Amino acid sequence: MVVIGAGEAGARAAMALREQGFAGKITLVGDEPHGPYERPPLSKSALTDAPEPRATIILTPERQAEHGITHRSHTRVLAIDRAAHQIELADNEPLAYDRLLLATGASARRLSVEGADNALTLRTFDDARALRARLRPGQHVAIIGGGFIGLELAAAARARGAEVTLIELAPRLLARAVPADIAAILAARHATEGVRILTGTGIVHIETDANGHAIRLSTGERIACDAIVAGIGAVPETGLAARAGLAIDNGVAVDARLATEDPDIFAAGDCCSFPHALYGGRRLRLEAWRNAQDQGNAAAAGMLGSEEPYAAVPWFWSDQYDLTLQIAGLPDEGRETITRDLGDGARLDFHLAGDGRLVAASAVGPNGRIARDVRLAEMLIAKRATPDKAALADATVKLKGLLAG
Repeated sequence: MVVIGAGEAGARAAMALREQGFAGKITLVGDEPHGPYERPPLSKSALTDAPEPRATIILTPERQAEHGITHRSHTRVLAIDRAAHQIELADNEPLAYDRLLLATGASARRLSVEGADNALTLRTFDDARALRARLRPGQHVAIIGGGFIGLELAAAARARGAEVTLIELAPRLLARAVPADIAAILAARHATEGVRILTGTGIVHIETDANGHAIRLSTGERIACDAIVAGIGAVPETGLAARAGLAIDNGVAVDARLATEDPDIFAAGDCCSFPHALYGGRRLRLEAWRNAQDQGNAAAAGMLGSEEPYAAVPWFWSDQYDLTLQIAGLPDEGRETITRDLGDGARLDFHLAGDGRLVAASAVGPNGRIARDVRLAEMLIAKRATPDKAALADATVKLKGLLAG
C-alpha cells in the first residue's frame, strides 16, 4: 500500500491500514521535511504559545516502527503510472503499489492582485513559524479574508499585541459556512478586541518598499502595514490525479467508498470530493480536521475491500479568544432555524430542511460550553431525526432524550 501525502488523512490512513489487519508493506510519501503533524494548531497555539512550540507529530518515529510504516519525507511525487501500478518520485526511483491513496491535501489560495507576492499565507508549520515572527507589539498586520483562518489569525495577532485590520470582500464574515447571526457574534467580539473589520471591500493592489507595505482598497483607502497575510481559502492538490487521467470535480472525484474511477486508487481529505448520502448525494469537499481523520480511516477500509460508504456528519470547529464555534452538518441545507439559548452567552441554532429533518446545527459560546450539545445534535443529524421544534427551542428539554424518539 502506498499513501501520497503525509498530512492528517494520509497518516491516519497508514495507521488504520495496519490496525485493520493489513500485514504487507505500507509506504507514506510526503514532500515536507517534518513528520506528519496536526494542522489545527497552526492558526492558534503555534502562533501564541510560549516558548515557541514544535509541530505536534501524529506519526512519531516510534509509532512508525510500531506500525511498520515507511515514511519517505521531503519526497515529491511526479507522476502516477496506472498501467504499471507505480509512482514516479523526484529521485527517479519508481515505487510500486497494489492500492494507492491520494491524500495530497490543499494549498493556500493566492491573491491575484498586483503586488500580492509579498503576502504571506498559512498552510504549513514553516508558514506558521514565519508568520509568528511578524506578530508582536508595534506591528500592524493586515489580514485579507474573513473566513476561519483569517479570524483565527486576527485573534492570535491581537493576543501577541499586534494591531490588526481584517479585509473581507463579501458583505459579512464567514459567509460561506456560518449563519449570519453567529457570524455577527464573532464580528462583535473581534471589534471589542480591537480588530478593525472592513467588509464588502476589495483589494486593488499592494505596494511594498523598504518601509513596509501599503494596500490600496476598492474604497480608495490606503492601509499601511508591516505584514500582509492572505487567508482566502485553499485549492485542492489535484495535479497528480489529473495527469493520471482521473476525474476531477472540485477535487479528486471519488465515490461513496472514497474510490476513484480506478478501483486501485482512492482519495481522502482536503483533496477529494465525494457524494454524501445524508444530503441526497450532494458532492462535497471538506477542509476540516475531523473529516481528514475520518476519511483516512474510511479510505483504509476501502483499500482493504470494505464496501461501507463514508457517511460521517460534516463537522467544523474554530477557537477565537475564549469563544468556540462548532458547526455540524451543512447549514445551507436548512430552510428554517430554531435557536436554543444555552446560557452563559452560548447559543445553538438547529437548521431544519423543508420536511422538518435536522440537517445542521451551529453553535457559539465560551470554551467548552457548547461541545456536548453539538455532539448530541450531530447524532440527531446522523439519525435523520425530525425533532419537535418546541423541544429544540426549550433548553430544559434534554437533547439526549430526543435521540430516543
